[in-house]
Amino acid sequence: MGCGRTGSTLAQLVEDRGHTVAVVDQNPDAFRRLGAGFEGRRVVGVGYDRDTLLEAGIQEAFAFAAVSSGDNSNILAARVARETFGVSKVVARIYDPGRAEVYQRLGIPTVATVRWTADQMARRLLSVDATAEYRDASGSVILAEVQVHLGWVGRRMATLEAAVGGRVAFLTRLGEGLVPGPDTVYQEGDLVHLVIRETELEEAQKLLAAAPAEELL
Repeated sequence: MGCGRTGSTLAQLVEDRGHTVAVVDQNPDAFRRLGAGFEGRRVVGVGYDRDTLLEAGIQEAFAFAAVSSGDNSNILAARVARETFGVSKVVARIYDPGRAEVYQRLGIPTVATVRWTADQMARRLLSVDATAEYRDASGSVILAEVQVHLGWVGRRMATLEAAVGGRVAFLTRLGEGLVPGPDTVYQEGDLVHLVIRETELEEAQKLLAAAPAEELL
């Protein structure tokens, strides 16, 4: 639901991965963002209206995303999709971080746009503590983006991993994800996503925030 910049990009991304997509929006002109190559359904209507959702094929849907510009519309549509039609995978975009936390506790997955964007910007601008992006069921192993000192530029991933006792799950380089090999070298601007035991994260962060010891090759 919602064919703004986020909705149209998401629809095209999901379709490009081989899925069938239906997009709902009250404004028929919004569908222009989808482009001529989009093969999914375009349904004009209110995204939380039962008849509109049925026209879009909600009864056959595997997942539903509510990404309109209105928090109330998004959360209402998400609840209708989940509670009325039994869609198992539902997510809603919420601009108000406070509301997002409330709905998250109610079991409705949300993306709080303002907080997420601000957090990501801060992490690119400031030296901030690593934040867990994923945690295993036991809570002992986490995936975290860690800050790396420029002194590590040119050092191999194998060297970095040996120093901290973790594994580099992936790098974000020039906006693209990269799964590194042991001989992949750290480049300026790389974002390092490290898998490590939670008890070892603090020490790993300290090591990577400083230039490496000279004996490391």
